[in-house]
Amino acid sequence: MPPNPRPKLIYLVTEDWYFLSHRLPMARAARDAGFEVVVATRLGDGRAAIEAEGFRVAPLDWKRGGWNPFAELCAVAAVRNLYRRERPDIVHHVAMKPVLEGSLAAWLAGVPTAVNALTGLGYLFTGKQGLARVLGPAVRYALKLLLGRGRRWRLVMQNPDDLDLLVSRGIVARERAVLIPGSGVDLAKFSPSPEPPGTPSAALVARMLWDKGVGELVEAARILKSRGIAVRVRLVGPLDQENPAAIPRATLEQWVAEGVAEWTGPVKDVAGLWRETSIAVLPSYREGLPKALLEAASCGRPMIAADVPGCREIVRHEETGILVPPRDPKALAEALARLAADQGLRRRLGAAARKTAEKRFSDKVIAGATVELYRALSRR
Repeated sequence: MPPNPRPKLIYLVTEDWYFLSHRLPMARAARDAGFEVVVATRLGDGRAAIEAEGFRVAPLDWKRGGWNPFAELCAVAAVRNLYRRERPDIVHHVAMKPVLEGSLAAWLAGVPTAVNALTGLGYLFTGKQGLARVLGPAVRYALKLLLGRGRRWRLVMQNPDDLDLLVSRGIVARERAVLIPGSGVDLAKFSPSPEPPGTPSAALVARMLWDKGVGELVEAARILKSRGIAVRVRLVGPLDQENPAAIPRATLEQWVAEGVAEWTGPVKDVAGLWRETSIAVLPSYREGLPKALLEAASCGRPMIAADVPGCREIVRHEETGILVPPRDPKALAEALARLAADQGLRRRLGAAARKTAEKRFSDKVIAGATVELYRALSRR
């Protein structure tokens, strides 16, 4: 059998739904550029959608959450075996666990080229207690050991703050790090529309985690309610019980019963959600580059976010939205009250947000930059 003339690219992600929601445009661009694309992931309901794109699926039995040493070693062995069997020309690891375990597996399997994409520094970097306090130093040391293993290995970060932090701590050399801002947004799908009539509404679209600032938003909603300021606050996103920062279902249901916020769970039509919403909110403690805000900006919605890495890349204060101090419900309430009372301000910020999305964050721009990185590393 003649060898496959196309270079083989394997994406390693924890969940099939995440690949479809965050990596599909760049995988399409790689396919169209001549790469054979394989997606290694834990399968839920996404296999048919992935295969319909012409990508091959390599199922993995692993969990995104948890750090059981035996389970993690088994996961590394499974990925190493996959790489030895497939013999990829390049692997693209996405998020912390695939970066750590995939890099070790790639080193053991002799994979020549690797792109390690951290979507944010996450709980193990931002957390101060519990698992973060115990595992954080070990994870940072492991990253330092693994990220510089291959001459054709690169680390991709989504915002300059995270990149500078890792460089300053000596975790990665500057010449081995690349800045590609996020996973991009489909400008046609997420298009501007007039905001809905009636009471202004604000939506937080994210997994229901404390470090997304959900608790601060609920407290801000209480403040607004006590002042008689009418703002409909919606929490839109799934539970994530595998994450140490997960908010219990009972707490969410209590907030709903209290009448300060609505919780709808995840929605399939996020573009439709923004058509029904006046303001996007994300008072997160730290982000890579939040896709929810990119989509809201593309829909022409003004944004309120915490002034933290990741969020400040898309939310420019008084230009595309309002930045508030992190973990500050009072400041968040003031920003919500201000936008709720001023439709003209909402329109001005929303129009600027759309222009920013068009200029910097189109999925075509991001996919093109990623494929060019693949090509540059392959030429080396």
